[in-house]
Order: sequence, then C-alpha cells, then structure tokens
Amino acid sequence: MERKKLVIIGSGPAAYTAAIYAARANLHPLVFEGFYSGPGGQLMTTTEVENYPGFPDGVTGPALMEMMRKQAEKFGTTILTEDVIEVTLGSRPFIVKGGTTTVSTEALIIATGATAKRLDVPGTRDGELWQKGVTACAVCDGAAPLFRDKDLYVFGGGDTAVEEAIFLTKYGKKVYIVHRREELRASKVMAERVLKHPKIEMIWNHVLVKVEGDKVVSRVVLKDVNSNAETTHDAGGVFFAIGHTPNTAFLKGQVELHPNGYIKVKEGTSYTNIEGVFAAGDVQDHVYRQAVTAAGSGCMAALDAERWLSEKGHA
Repeated sequence: MERKKLVIIGSGPAAYTAAIYAARANLHPLVFEGFYSGPGGQLMTTTEVENYPGFPDGVTGPALMEMMRKQAEKFGTTILTEDVIEVTLGSRPFIVKGGTTTVSTEALIIATGATAKRLDVPGTRDGELWQKGVTACAVCDGAAPLFRDKDLYVFGGGDTAVEEAIFLTKYGKKVYIVHRREELRASKVMAERVLKHPKIEMIWNHVLVKVEGDKVVSRVVLKDVNSNAETTHDAGGVFFAIGHTPNTAFLKGQVELHPNGYIKVKEGTSYTNIEGVFAAGDVQDHVYRQAVTAAGSGCMAALDAERWLSEKGHA
C-alpha cells in the first residue's frame, strides 16, 4: 500500500486550492476528485461565474475548475478520478479507500463540499431547465442578466429562503416566496422583514408542480395544497432554498459534526477534532458557501496541514 504525506478528498475550489498550496510546499498531495460524484464540485453545474476575482468578463464554472485542476497538476499533484468509499481514522497512518485505489496517509484534508437540495419536479432536472433559470443559489446566480427585471420564484420557508428573496429584489421585478405552509419557519426578525418588503409577495400553502420554458424558464405551475387547484404563472427564474446536505456520509461518524451535519472545525482554522485531519470548503461552511471562501479555506487547510506535518517530522 502506497503511503502519502497528504491526501485531499474533493474536487471543488477548496480541494484544488489546497492541492496547489500543498504541492508547492513539496508535500506531493494525492487528490481523490470523485467519479460518480463528479469532479469539480457544484461549480460544474454553474454556467456563468461573475463574482470570482480576476475574471472581469466572467468565467464558466467548468472552465474555472479546469484551470484550478491544471494548476494543481502543474505543481505536482496526483489526481485520481475515484470516489472515496471509506476512511479509517482511528489509527495512524490513516487509510483512504477509493473505488480501485487504497492508500495510507499521514494527514488528510476533507473538502467534499455540500449538495444543494432540489425539488424533483418536471422541468427542473439535469438536461431540462436546471441552470437555465432553475438554480439553488441566489447569491451565486441571481445577478445574471437572465433574471433581470423578471418575476422570480423562491421555494422554501426558512432563513435561507428569506435571505435569498431579499437578495433577489435587487435584480428581479417581483420576488415570490412559495411555501407549502401558511407560516414561515424563518426567524421572527427575518420573517417580519420579508413580509414588509414591497417587492416580495408570499404565496402560502402552495407547492411547485412543474417548470416550463423552451430554452429558459418562462412559467411555473403551482398547486394549492388545500384545494389541489393548479395555476400557471409567468416566471423568469426558479430558486430552490431548501438547504444543503454536506457530503460526509463516507466518514461514518469518525469526525465530529455540527447538529446540521457539517464538519466542526476549531474556530479560525481547518482543524477537526482528529489530529491530522483538516476540513475545507462547503463541507464545513454552512454560512457563506461561495467559491472564493471555499478556495480561501482550502489555502488554510493546506497551510495548517503543512505546519502540522512539519511539527510531526513528516514535511
């Protein structure tokens, strides 16, 4: 079994940035970038990224990830397009088991991200109108020209839905929050703010049935949960705000998590509760969840891992 100084699990901005820094520090990192989970993370499903520094004309998500990947390889990162099946963290060195490759490692960076929850209804799926007016991140995509001066629909009832709806009022003509109940789950302060907002209207006791459009979103079909009556509304955008699922199942409880499932790190660092295991990106960030913050935390994780390995005499 091959023994490595550092293994990185993940393939988004956090993982590739960690790999760049680690490789430049001569740690010769090995990255398991995933196979079925898809290399590149959530940005692989984002068409235009306009808020990543250094790209005044914007860049596509896949193009940005490919450049990061190439940069990591340039400095000596080894990348395996395999999913990690399990890790063994109870003894040292740690064991990382992939689809076909098993390695041991002195240190581990977990940067597996989080998966946005999506409603599975006609018109919203991959190959339909997903990322053609249907998205799960208003902050990431809301400023795109596609959504300007249009009627925008946010689905959810918690703080995330409220925050995203308020954000979208900067760009949309009108923002509708569709909630299956008749009361928001959001905090009282946030709920009051959205209920008083002149550009936001609540649609209570309704669910999404279908999203329609030729090349982009043009209509939504909603159903009243009480009467089952369906109505069709003109729409320029559909935003799911029903939460994210951090990709931590493969850890099988070996790393301490927050109650919401995200990895718990020591404040201001990437250190987890297990010495030599670090976390970066959306898998440990349930607040910001942006490409640039993920990249920054990937840098932190690499530097933390390098210092730790040096202290232990491995770097």
